Amino acid sequence: MIEVRHYGRGDLPDIRRVLLGIHADVPEYPPDDPFVRRFPWFVDHWGARPGFTCVIGYDGDEPAGFAYGAPLAEGREWWRGHHTPDAGASRTYAVSELMVRPPWRGTGAAGRLHGALLAERDEDLAVLLVDAAHAKVRARYESWGYERVGEDRPFADSPVFAVMVKPLSP
Repeated sequence: MIEVRHYGRGDLPDIRRVLLGIHADVPEYPPDDPFVRRFPWFVDHWGARPGFTCVIGYDGDEPAGFAYGAPLAEGREWWRGHHTPDAGASRTYAVSELMVRPPWRGTGAAGRLHGALLAERDEDLAVLLVDAAHAKVRARYESWGYERVGEDRPFADSPVFAVMVKPLSP
């Protein structure tokens, strides 16, 4: 069973190397891919956002995986072109990354990290992007209550992503 530890924006200097190390252990991300090589930039970009939160799961002293994200500023919700939420659902938390190292896959670690990341959020919706080619991963998010509402390619060198939205408030 992993122990989930919570972090915020001010903790990024202390956890950055752990996040980069976990990312380096994910075999689906070839290190020579230009989009993958920008991962440190994404960590710094998201980590600098107001409201950034991160959870890291540890098995003893060994980091098993992480999830992080941040609230989106009102009016800058990039996903709205794909989905119109119910009236009054205006505050969004973006789940930017969820990664689990291979030895902990299939153990429930991903669900535990995802749940811990969103457990105390007070936004109306969670939104994320998942590589559209990874049907199994998309199905996992659907089992957690997300709905695929469209596709997007946020960068010229990124894969096509499924845009997924999940209500957080009842």
